[in-house]
Amino acid sequence: MTKTLVVAADLWRSFQRERGVVAAVQGCSFKIHAGETIAIMGPSGCGKTTLLNLIAGLDVPSSGRMEWPGLGSPDTLRPERIGVVFQYANLMPALTTIENVELPILLGSGTGAKARALAALAIFGVEILASKLPEQLSGGQAERVAVARAIVTNPELIVADEPTGQLDQAGAAILVDRLRAWGQQTGSAIIIATHDERVAAKMNRIWRMRHGKFESMVERSACTGTG
Repeated sequence: MTKTLVVAADLWRSFQRERGVVAAVQGCSFKIHAGETIAIMGPSGCGKTTLLNLIAGLDVPSSGRMEWPGLGSPDTLRPERIGVVFQYANLMPALTTIENVELPILLGSGTGAKARALAALAIFGVEILASKLPEQLSGGQAERVAVARAIVTNPELIVADEPTGQLDQAGAAILVDRLRAWGQQTGSAIIIATHDERVAAKMNRIWRMRHGKFESMVERSACTGTG
């Protein structure tokens, strides 16, 4: 039986704003299993990022149940069990590329940080940038580095918010294909929030959101566009 990593039941997340309470996530229920690839789609402001933050344990629900039966307690999820790719790369400006990728290993209990960081960078073709500072990287290069940083601890779940937003169509396809190949090799689940239908077409499940709710949750029998 496939390992269940995440369970959410009737998940709500509300925020107090000047105009009143805004419910960013409304009554969402789902399970995430090892090895799955899921695209979360929907217009800006529909709740994709909030949902990703809840899945990653970066935020807590206003109500409902959020559990990680296959990963552990919330205080042990990151950086070793869940890798996170933020929407704007979010690299540490004072650290070099390789130092940014080493950071999750150094924060955890791992060893061999430099070798593992170089190997993760090589998966996405940016090992040549190891000594560069973030300010010296293009937007697309920074995104590749951010994804390398997310996978460097071999987490069982990757949560990525628009990881291809700074890449052209060909670059986006390469990044997603390499991330999926890594997931297939490790058995890890991959959750990507995206506006790109071509990226979504590479995943085996597509969740479409609107106004904080799921409009549809489609399971695809086969992925397309690999290569």
